Amino acid sequence: MSVPAIRFHQVSKTYASAKGPASSSLKALDNVSFDIQQGEFFGLLGPNGAGKTTLISILAGLNRATQGEVAVMGHDVQADFAQARRNLGVVPQELVFDPFFNVREALKIQSGYFGVKHNDDWIDELLVSLGLADKANSNMRQLSGGMKRRVLVAQALVHKPPVIVLDEPTAGVDVELRQTLWQFIAKLNREGHTVLLTTHYLEEAEALCGRIAMLKAGRVVALEKTSTLLQAASSHVLKLKIEGQLSPHLAAMARVTGRMVQFPAHDAAEIETTLAAVRASGVVVEDVEITKPDLEDVFLDVMSQKSSGAVQEASS
Repeated sequence: MSVPAIRFHQVSKTYASAKGPASSSLKALDNVSFDIQQGEFFGLLGPNGAGKTTLISILAGLNRATQGEVAVMGHDVQADFAQARRNLGVVPQELVFDPFFNVREALKIQSGYFGVKHNDDWIDELLVSLGLADKANSNMRQLSGGMKRRVLVAQALVHKPPVIVLDEPTAGVDVELRQTLWQFIAKLNREGHTVLLTTHYLEEAEALCGRIAMLKAGRVVALEKTSTLLQAASSHVLKLKIEGQLSPHLAAMARVTGRMVQFPAHDAAEIETTLAAVRASGVVVEDVEITKPDLEDVFLDVMSQKSSGAVQEASS
């Protein structure tokens, strides 16, 4: 059996408090363990502060775990940093760029960091695939935020790493870039590249990721195939467009987005009971739809559970 593309084994990270006793230190990661197999498109989800960025920083060698082991294609990220890093391409959240070079120069310089030479054909392919061909000779300072984001993706891929990490790659970017990026990344995944994605756009994770881990307060609270997570959710969702204010009791049961509210509904009787309760509260129902639960429903359900015990899954 081939080695995992990424392995996290009993990874913990504790930040010591700048003031006060050691007992007030922050535990950002707590015994995180899971493998990502070669060729997977894997999602890492969690609310802000759950530990996703800390885990990726440790994976990229930018941070050290307090305990545990992390490896990329069998190479320990600390003991064998150079090989681990050559096998990894990371697209960070932050827009970091060198203002003194144009796009093509930035990609050639990035290639040099990995000892890659004479890769002009691959750079050209990246420029075309990411919609940057007409910006190749533009200074980085002249690019919009979305174009800078595309360059970051190209820089992460310029040395053709087998493992690609995308940390919130489409945060704050337009629909065109999201479509361009996912078409290209999906193509690379089909060709055998492993992809690890963190995103707050859960519809992206649902559409792209074959397996998902969810972090809460530094612990793994769900680790399953995406299809299995969706199947375990309530069988239906009652979606209403309303005029008026839900009672606190009903609001506590619902997912509310402006005038759109969603209730879990396991069967027809529960749908009827919920509709009756909404109408009895004096709220006007303008539209009704019964749908299947999506990944956001699953995510909110998992995050609302009081228990934060880790969910383990056999790596296969």
